[in-house]
This record gives sequence, structure tokens and C-alpha cells, in this order.
Amino acid sequence: MNLTEGPFPDRADGAVESGPVARQATASAGHGPPGGDGDRRGAGNAPRATDESGSAAALPADHTQAILETTKEVGAVLKASGLPFALVGGVAAYAHGIPVPLQHDTDFAVRREDAELVTRSLREHGVQIVDPPEDWLVKARAGGEEIDLIFALAGRPVTTELLARAQTLPVDSVHMPVLAPSDLMICRLLALSEHHCDFGPLLPVARGLRERVDWARVREETDGAPMATAFLYLLGLLDVLPHDGAATT
Repeated sequence: MNLTEGPFPDRADGAVESGPVARQATASAGHGPPGGDGDRRGAGNAPRATDESGSAAALPADHTQAILETTKEVGAVLKASGLPFALVGGVAAYAHGIPVPLQHDTDFAVRREDAELVTRSLREHGVQIVDPPEDWLVKARAGGEEIDLIFALAGRPVTTELLARAQTLPVDSVHMPVLAPSDLMICRLLALSEHHCDFGPLLPVARGLRERVDWARVREETDGAPMATAFLYLLGLLDVLPHDGAATT
């Protein structure tokens, strides 16, 4: 789910924390971020690099392996903290077996009440924390990649129940909780708006997850959201799901 809209500035004091997770951060300073996939919140800007002339140059569209490395290292830190969390966004779709290219950031859902402990744990492992103006997430950087720690998905608070439904899946080589398919689809659909309504990235996710999603629940929880309704109608026309929205068997 695309939850960010571009890179954020470094800390005001200019300090860059060091540690295992951030071993590439210094060498990649100034390297901007994705939103995760296609992952919401408005279209994310592609990460930027600097060419020999010092001008900003777009990074390759597929930034998959670099994002996976950061995801694994941050996921390992969060697992060690003992606090509940779940991988969300485009990397979550990737973990569920959907071959989506990763272009932006990596997203983790955490409860708001755990934010201070989570950020403290990440800082201790060399992750740079950046406080954005938004009140529904904390941003971080490690290995030259952007990280979003999200308290609300598409306007809905991250709850203990949501995280309890997460499935433990391997992300490259590290197992971690990943948002369940139905929850992932609901969040992605509710993130659509008149300003961000690109069905293209969602189609392969819906096709790949069709037999693992409770479509009746998705329709119920997105009722009243016009973009979600339109997408579900399109899925019916494409025979991705039954026209009545019932769960695929």
C-alpha cells in the first residue's frame, strides 16, 4: 500500500545513527525512498540517486532486493522486541507470492501504544528515525531505504486483532508476521481515492490472492467506498471473483 509521498529530511541535528542495520546508510546518504506498493495513501515518489554531475536521477524501477534486505533486518529487530507487528504494503504482497516489483519503501503495521518502544529498539540497532508531520506513522531509514511504521491503515487504527490475524511467512530468508490476504486487500481498496485510483498494481494482487481472500468480507468492509466498489465490479467482469462477491472456493 502506498503510504508515503516521497523522502523526508534527515534529523534536524544532522546525526546519522550507526549499527548493523544501517551499515549502508552513510554510503547512501541523500538516497531517497516507496510507498509500498502501490502500498495507499497517495502515489509515492520513486527513490532518487545522484549522478556524476550531482543532479538527481531516478533509481531503477525495480528496487526489490535492496528493499527486501532492509525488510529482513528491520523485521528481525521487531521480532526480537517481542512486540506485535505485521508486514504490510507491497512487500506483504510479495511475501504472499505475488511477483510485484518493489519501488518505494517497506511498511510495518504496529500499534500506536507500542510506537515508543519500537522506535527505541530500532534506534538501538542503528536505524535512523525521522518524525514526519503525519500523525499516523513514523518514518525511518536503514541501508539507504525508507521504512514506514504505521499506526493506521487507510484511516483505520492498527489493532491487536488485526495483527493477530497476520500469517507468519518467509520474506526472502526471514520469517515474520505478514498481514492476512483479506486484510491486505481491504486496506488496499480503502486506500483508493479520486487522487490515487490506479487499479493496475492491484489487479495482479487480486488475481494472485483470489483463493485466499474472503471476498464477501472485503465487499462488506469496503461498502460505501466508491473506488473499492468499482474495483470489485471490475474483478467480477474479469471473472476473478463471482459477480455476487462471494468468497472464492
